[in-house]
Amino acid sequence: MPATVLVVDDSRTKRYLLVSWLTRAGFTVLEAENGADALARVEVDRIDLVVLDVRLPDLSGYEVCEQIKARHPAMPVIHVSAHAVDVADRAQGLTRGADAYLTEPIEPEELIATTRAVLRYYQARQRAELLAERLLGLADTTVAVHAAPTFVRLLEAAAEGAAQIFKSPAAVIAETFDGDCLAGICAGPGAAAAVVPWVVDDTGVPTGATVRVETPANWALVDWPAGDTVTVAAAKLREDRAPLYVVVPTATQTARTPVLVQLAQAVAAAVEAQRSFDEEHRIAVTLQRSLLPRGLPTVAGLDLAVRYEPASAQTEVGGDFYELVMLDGHLLLAIGDVAGHSLHAATVMAELRHAVRAYAVEGHQPGEILHRVNELMRTLLPNEIATLCVLLLHPPTGRVRLASAGHLPPMLSKDGKVEFVQHSAPLLGVRAPRPADLEFVLPAGATLVFYTDGLIERRDATIDEGLAALAAISATVDDDLDRFCARLLVELAPPEIQDDVAVVVLRRR
Repeated sequence: MPATVLVVDDSRTKRYLLVSWLTRAGFTVLEAENGADALARVEVDRIDLVVLDVRLPDLSGYEVCEQIKARHPAMPVIHVSAHAVDVADRAQGLTRGADAYLTEPIEPEELIATTRAVLRYYQARQRAELLAERLLGLADTTVAVHAAPTFVRLLEAAAEGAAQIFKSPAAVIAETFDGDCLAGICAGPGAAAAVVPWVVDDTGVPTGATVRVETPANWALVDWPAGDTVTVAAAKLREDRAPLYVVVPTATQTARTPVLVQLAQAVAAAVEAQRSFDEEHRIAVTLQRSLLPRGLPTVAGLDLAVRYEPASAQTEVGGDFYELVMLDGHLLLAIGDVAGHSLHAATVMAELRHAVRAYAVEGHQPGEILHRVNELMRTLLPNEIATLCVLLLHPPTGRVRLASAGHLPPMLSKDGKVEFVQHSAPLLGVRAPRPADLEFVLPAGATLVFYTDGLIERRDATIDEGLAALAAISATVDDDLDRFCARLLVELAPPEIQDDVAVVVLRRR
């Protein structure tokens, strides 16, 4: 598309000559005969350069130039003057914003060459500024997609980022961990993105980054600009992975499409990280569930209920666990939490649970079980720490022996009164003296509530406030203990669980 030049001169003859020379040189030329007309035209017409006479009937060319530059800093201005001027006049014109100053007699070749030179400089400057702006947007989008908590939010952030970078509609298409193909679409900069199902034929897409131009009908996800094609950047990081696509209007692209390619690669890397995290999270949750008790024992005189909720999908899995089993006429109840959030924490949890079961089968009391588990940890898992509470209950008599290793205190509720059963002792993984077992009788009708910290810890409240809330809710225990467990989670745990939650409730009839 030829550049558009606005010629501003009150002399019809001189304006005719300038317009003729520029038109023959291939420019699109508009005209204005005074300063006010020129200022009005630059606000409504797409103008690439202004050829401006210094002497106008209403405003001086210097004043008009200053106002143009104030409103449109990237619009070049060439002063022309039919009057004798000295160095001070030319210096004033250049100082007040002009990019070149020509004096008569002006030769056509000089005018055309100056016009093209000024335009080349401004076009190069605009390209550099556009690239800098897009690279800044690329950096912001890269941070946003890597910080996205879910796959859907990642696609939304990528589509919104692409729309902001290229100031146009945009679509980002990727495959989920489950093999579903989703597209993040955004109508333009500042618009909210949406995610919709979409199917792409990946046949023949090589590993690496590729760019191609296609018809918009092949990517009918948004309303693309009329009369334009779309440019599709595909990034395939591994042979066994589906490509990721970023689609934008072709008119937005510069030579070699560097920012589009980098954006596709950055989003593909974020998708790969999200896939890897989702895969680890699923493996860890599967491991946790496979190692937890498959069912609850049926014990005469006791009601039991359990609730276990893994952390939300966007959060690393933790090491919470519990155990309920009858051994030699006693109920063994254990609940613990391994420090950390990872697949490794889940594997440590499995080792501790099996150790607790093994030492309990040997007939040891709770305190001795904790001592032996602690020695095991310090020998085989010297860098790990965990909390654990172990209880042995004789159902017919209600006699209880309890030992804790830094775990949150169980809560006892009876007849609307609640109290925490305190048994302070060091964490597992620490060499320190441990107190004797706590012994007491659980009254008929009383309920014990065991839990991990995910139930009561919230970012907007202290742990004491969480314990107080648990006590207030537990003053009334539902007849159905499963319903009571569900109510604890609804009223205490945040909507998006940031840490595993395990709750074990025991009631003596």
